[in-house]
Amino acid sequence: MYLAKSLSCKPLILPSIDNRKYSAENKHLLLIHSNLLKNGLRYSTKVKPSFQQTLASTLVNKSSLKVQPYLKLMRLDKPIGTWLLFWPCGWSISLAAEAGTFPDLKMLLLFGAGAIVMRGAGCTINDMWDKDIDGKVERTKDRPLVNGTVSISDAWVFLAGQLSVALTILLQLNWYSVFLGASSLGLVIVYPLMKRVTYWPQLILGMTFNWGALLGWSAIHSSCNWEICLPLYAAGICWTIIYDTIYAHQDKADDVVLGIKSTAIKFGEDTKLWLSVFSCGMISFLVTTGILSQQTWPYYFSVCLITSHLYQQLKTLDINNPNDCGNK
Repeated sequence: MYLAKSLSCKPLILPSIDNRKYSAENKHLLLIHSNLLKNGLRYSTKVKPSFQQTLASTLVNKSSLKVQPYLKLMRLDKPIGTWLLFWPCGWSISLAAEAGTFPDLKMLLLFGAGAIVMRGAGCTINDMWDKDIDGKVERTKDRPLVNGTVSISDAWVFLAGQLSVALTILLQLNWYSVFLGASSLGLVIVYPLMKRVTYWPQLILGMTFNWGALLGWSAIHSSCNWEICLPLYAAGICWTIIYDTIYAHQDKADDVVLGIKSTAIKFGEDTKLWLSVFSCGMISFLVTTGILSQQTWPYYFSVCLITSHLYQQLKTLDINNPNDCGNK
């Protein structure tokens, strides 16, 4: 089926539906077809880049042609993922600081560098697993492993290099943190496979991306205060489910046809309701963390700002407009 779009966009080819099989996926795909047809002129794969992303993309595009594909493989041109990985680390390091003092700057820098490298390694692993799938999805069809600018063998070498750098950074921490950090590697490896077997890959991503909520505290105190760290970790997981479900709505038409699972497909038209529940969960866990760590008014003021942001984000969200989902 063909859907005309605005002149600034490429034509959209909607995936076909197997009418012989009535399933939740086909029912949901029918809704996708219907909504895209009704809102076709608003459907766009273009996402308005932030200043930060524009700057990062410019720097990557000006790099050597030999280096550029590897920088794109580790998503240096899209820094938002690095920030999403770093923030739980920063929260944990800040909470672990002595009352009335600033967070440890050395630790923040180490975790910042680690976030860049491990996010890059995670993206490399993801693209190696998903090479055949990415070529069939509009948003990912030009990734380096798909367009042939990086071979699988070169990706393995590049991954080994990234993990070596990550290990070097990890070894700057205490031994408790070294083993705790290394234990997250299994999640990094299996996460890309989860979209093939469960509608909850965003849960696994949340467990992976928020490991820093545990690691940041242990890097300061050589152990975890689980009473504080676990609610913070849970808040981060809820947050990841929120933002990655929104993100996954960009690809849902392709994903249904390819058999790729996600919370975007699981929640369907009830997405806003589900994300409201996870938003309440995130705020509740943050408040619990604040109470247990004896935080004062600046912390709770920040939680109020987060609450306001989540409310506004969900209020204005259009799950059937990939452009809006990408910009969120």
